[in-house]
Amino acid sequence: MATSSATRPIVGVIGLGIMGGTMAEELLKAGYTVCGFDVDAKAQKRLKKAGGQPLANAAEVAAQAQVLIVSLSTSKALSLVTEAIASVPKAARPTQQIVIETSTLPMADKDACALQLRKVGVSTLDAPISGTAVRIKERAWTVFVSGTQAAYKKVRPVLQVFTDNVPYVGPYGSGTKMKFAANHLVAIYNVAYAESVTLARKMGLDPREVLKLFGNSPVIGTGVMRLRMAMMLERQYTPPTMKVEVWQKDMEVIGEMAKSVDCPTPLFSAAASVYTAAMAQGLSQQDTASTAEVMGAMAGIPSIF
Repeated sequence: MATSSATRPIVGVIGLGIMGGTMAEELLKAGYTVCGFDVDAKAQKRLKKAGGQPLANAAEVAAQAQVLIVSLSTSKALSLVTEAIASVPKAARPTQQIVIETSTLPMADKDACALQLRKVGVSTLDAPISGTAVRIKERAWTVFVSGTQAAYKKVRPVLQVFTDNVPYVGPYGSGTKMKFAANHLVAIYNVAYAESVTLARKMGLDPREVLKLFGNSPVIGTGVMRLRMAMMLERQYTPPTMKVEVWQKDMEVIGEMAKSVDCPTPLFSAAASVYTAAMAQGLSQQDTASTAEVMGAMAGIPSIF
């Protein structure tokens, strides 16, 4: 799995949504041979247009690719994909196959995936991504990789197509726990930005000046702020970098993990109610920056929806 063009592995991407589709496209740009599958026909067409090979199902991808990147939004989808990968006979799959599981899902479900694949001789890395599809252009992702160090070293060149930030964070499962902690912060920050934008509007400040000064501040400026605040101030929430409905799922998973380790999360719980309100107001397909409309409505600013 070296980086020379002659020895690069074939990479399969299962789940060609916002994140998976972006990874497939970046791998193709870097010269990798990429095959993939998604239940959405439009996603399949996008892969073909980008130069990849869409296949009929996950099992076909597993029969071709030495490295499999899995990017899914539900535990049910992960279970079905795991079964499909495991169903491929040993003689029909590439040797030393490695699955890079990047989804943000309950730890128990990811453990079940790794166990089932281990039984058929497939190594699995738990490697969730911190970052949005938009920020891959800045190489601003962090991939929290956990599992065996041997597998990590083999696939690191593949992951470095997306970013230089590919730390090994420990045994299998450590990656997901790290992602939970990161998303916990992002969930709170996003609602804080929405509240701050609402306050700025109510005080009559120029939105563009707010973004310029805040975003460039060495004290409070962050990549997430520059991305989401820009959307909030422009009141433009499509195309979404993270849909509210997908983020809501992540919030539930993080909340369950916090409860399982007896960790109170008062700020996170307060933020969660704003995302719930966004869902109730029909914003499920909008970017999570649309929480600014929820906060604005509370302050008497009419929503654009």
